[in-house]
Amino acid sequence: MMSIRKKIDSIDDKILPLMVKRSKLVEKALALKVNKSEIVDKKRINEITKKISKKTIKLGGNKKLMSNIWLSLIDNFIEYERSNFKK
Repeated sequence: MMSIRKKIDSIDDKILPLMVKRSKLVEKALALKVNKSEIVDKKRINEITKKISKKTIKLGGNKKLMSNIWLSLIDNFIEYERSNFKK
């Protein structure tokens, strides 16, 4: 179990910096939005979901799990944008 946990920790150490970079890009995108209605882009969300599903299948992963994780990620960033929209 310790070996697996160490491997998970190692992966988490790689994911976190990418998530921080992603959040900074979300902040930049938010700064460009003029209307609060621009925060949710259903077409973009559908594109991302399809792309994640296809890539997950190619990688041999669990499509439903990865899609759910990505949708959760998107939902959290949407909530972040809504609470930080200042215009």
